[in-house]
Amino acid sequence: MGNALKGKVAVVTGSGQGIGRGIAMGIAAEGAKVVTNNRKPGSTGKAILTNAQMKALDKKKSEYVEKEMAAINGDAETTAQAIRDAGGEAVAFFGNITDFNVAEKLIQKAVDTYGRIDILVNVAGAFGFSPIEKMTEELWDKVTLVKPKGYFNTIRHAAPYMIKQKSGRILNATSRAFLGDTIKHAEYCAANAGVVGLTKAVAIELHKYGITCNCFSPWARTRASYELDAYSQAVAKEDSPFVFEMKGPTGDMTKMTPTPDYIAPFICYLASDAGANVSGSVFSLGGNTISMYSEPILANNLTKYDSKPWTVEEIIQQAPRALFAGYRPPATSTY
Repeated sequence: MGNALKGKVAVVTGSGQGIGRGIAMGIAAEGAKVVTNNRKPGSTGKAILTNAQMKALDKKKSEYVEKEMAAINGDAETTAQAIRDAGGEAVAFFGNITDFNVAEKLIQKAVDTYGRIDILVNVAGAFGFSPIEKMTEELWDKVTLVKPKGYFNTIRHAAPYMIKQKSGRILNATSRAFLGDTIKHAEYCAANAGVVGLTKAVAIELHKYGITCNCFSPWARTRASYELDAYSQAVAKEDSPFVFEMKGPTGDMTKMTPTPDYIAPFICYLASDAGANVSGSVFSLGGNTISMYSEPILANNLTKYDSKPWTVEEIIQQAPRALFAGYRPPATSTY
């Protein structure tokens, strides 16, 4: 057990399994009292894989996916129990943070149980695959209601307590998909871009109260890793979740992905007093590599030095030589 977070109280959403579980246990190991959370008791099962798709896999692959996913299944109570078994303090709260009132009860659980809330880590998420021209409203809402809506809900109810005590740490899980992706899940990209915008706004607004707010984009072996791998093999080529045929190492990439326990140490750092001056930033975490995204800047400019508006003809003439000098469309940069 460490002492970096001794005396602190944390809420970790989406901590029944995977990255959220690893973070909750890591925070508890540094001395914090933790409220774990996921939607409901018991395993939440598969997020997107249907029985038909599982049957479409060869027997060996199907058995492997079932075995690996069963090994990482859990819920808020199993995580809380694991923390208690390790000598820490934790209680579980079951509830869906997409519900404004449920999110309030989650934060209140921490205050009622431990007297305060110092750390809020939002890890809960949802995902699914669909080309944009076939995406249903249900899929869009399912994913974007968790991020950023659910994150807003928990922040909204935690902020008043943090403002009153003049301190707090808010950490929100995003994904590299906030920049767009090579996977057909525009709703997931939008959800995670929303998290980045929400995080930066909260960081600026609450800075004067001693509250920090940062984003982390984790890369780890989770349920989503196994489902993406299995889904891509179970569906027809035209229904592939990838924008284009992936090229690279062969074999099961999931096995090569770091486990979630690598994520917790840096989260603990940001949640500690040592991270007091870090706010409004986005980090990428995977294995033993910690990276920080640069801030967007204006790269090229095109300015007309007279009082008349640009004409289309002038832009056609000038833009290629100035604004688009050395330009490569972001839409093709991953091909």
